[in-house]
Amino acid sequence: MAEAPPARALDSEALARLAAEACDDRKAVDILLIRVDEVSSLADWFVICSGLSDVQVRAVARSVEEKLEEEIGRLPLRREGQREGSWVLLDYGELIVHVLTPSERAYYDLEAFWGHGQQERYLSSPQLPGS
Repeated sequence: MAEAPPARALDSEALARLAAEACDDRKAVDILLIRVDEVSSLADWFVICSGLSDVQVRAVARSVEEKLEEEIGRLPLRREGQREGSWVLLDYGELIVHVLTPSERAYYDLEAFWGHGQQERYLSSPQLPGS
């Protein structure tokens, strides 16, 4: 088994953007970054996105874990919900990633709850032909 790369320091915004990119890699829907450092001591950023099935929710969460471990040597401090699959939470301290099915996302409405934080939709970079 390959050894994980040494942890590389990223500011919390760059960490959130890397996680959002990993969500996009697995075709997550409606990826939202919310800056909460000025309104909460829980974290600096939330990344919230949807997977259209329990299988996709787990795949998106796995993609985030793998990308952050491979690129910067970080593992989540805590994981919740992977067995159920309708909502997975990955806690990295300064970043919390929520991957939910659309029905769970509508029910919990985290965007409204954290509406006083700065919100930004993640837009993936356009792919070049042949890439």
